[in-house]
Amino acid sequence: MNVLRHSDKAFADKLRALTMQSSLFDPTIEERTRDILHDVYTRGDAALLELTERFDGAKLITDHLAVTKAELLAASIRADDGLRAAVETTRKNVEFFSRKSLRKNWSARNAQGAKVGEKFDPYRRVGIYIPGGTAPLVSTALMTVTLAEVAGCPEIVVCTPCGRDGGINSALLYAARSAGATEIYRVGGAQAMAAMAYGTATIGHVQKIFGPGNAYVVAAKRLLFGHVAVDLLPGPSELLVLADDTANARFAAADLLAQAEHGSGHERVWLVTTSGSLLRDVEQEMERQLPKLSRREFIRRALANNGWLIQVKTPEQGIELVNRLAPEHCEVMTRNAAKTAQRIVTAGAIFLGAYSPTVLGDYVAGPSHELPTGGAGASFAGLTVDQFQRRTSVVEYNRAALRKSLPTVRKFAEVEGLDAHGRSAEMRTK
Repeated sequence: MNVLRHSDKAFADKLRALTMQSSLFDPTIEERTRDILHDVYTRGDAALLELTERFDGAKLITDHLAVTKAELLAASIRADDGLRAAVETTRKNVEFFSRKSLRKNWSARNAQGAKVGEKFDPYRRVGIYIPGGTAPLVSTALMTVTLAEVAGCPEIVVCTPCGRDGGINSALLYAARSAGATEIYRVGGAQAMAAMAYGTATIGHVQKIFGPGNAYVVAAKRLLFGHVAVDLLPGPSELLVLADDTANARFAAADLLAQAEHGSGHERVWLVTTSGSLLRDVEQEMERQLPKLSRREFIRRALANNGWLIQVKTPEQGIELVNRLAPEHCEVMTRNAAKTAQRIVTAGAIFLGAYSPTVLGDYVAGPSHELPTGGAGASFAGLTVDQFQRRTSVVEYNRAALRKSLPTVRKFAEVEGLDAHGRSAEMRTK
């Protein structure tokens, strides 16, 4: 872990450098990603097969890119009662939360009496990326695919990496199918993004891409914007714990370790506190708990790269730092946590109090755990069901409403020098 205190020399400069770090805009990653996208664009399935062998070690043929019905049936058979119950519990919570967020069609009359409104239609074909690698994110299937199902998307395409034997974690397959996936492909990384955006002979292109991923996946989403719609920029996991001297050091340490264990090495965790004694206690707790964890080597690497224990001078300085970092997850362990949270305006998700660890948001609470990272929370919100709906404005004038609007139309057409605009409205009143 790295330690930074407000009493340190050049504290402000170090803090400024810290808030500028992000794997989302790494030029080397971007250039490598650009090459992958171009390869898939020009060579389609052939590129997917070569890239899958290079990055995942799996030698596939084209017919094996798609997961078969037999594989899905086998995954369902292998699912034990505990997994079935967990999947159903989370699916119901996510569905409940999502239905509250669905946007509904509306219409009203404007000042001239015309009928105006909006309609919201589900995207016809969406693509969802589910990370695999060292930790197949079974929960992500439920936190993404369920929203597409609630929105009514008829075609829900899932791409996820396979193992060296070409297999996909059976629990992940079960969760994805239970949530509503209609197609599943064993393709991962930036190449999966390219396949869904451009389309190949096997994987038809989608209208919009969703889902979290590593730095290459996020770079691909940025580069593909315009060829396809994208949801947000959810990269490697982040957690900021904002705490004062009332916080439980054991809880804070456990939560920081949990969010550092994914394995990419780009995970970022911060403790921000006014209390020097809490900072020391959390540091000691992390050292005590870490040896007991199975993924301790992954955690150590992430903490060395992007783990920070920061002592600020005042609570206000702590809140300001939270808003500058725009963390994916923010746990507030302070007096009057709810009041403090009102001043946090860039976090992807906020967890209040000692008994709301981030893992509940990861697995069961209800809001999607796909959230912006790398500072993107300053501009993006987390994934919501309405992002699976395409908005269209609807306008209907009758002759009376058109006549009332004509003076405004004439004036704008005149000042803009677009007489055909004015004529197209005026001719209907004669």
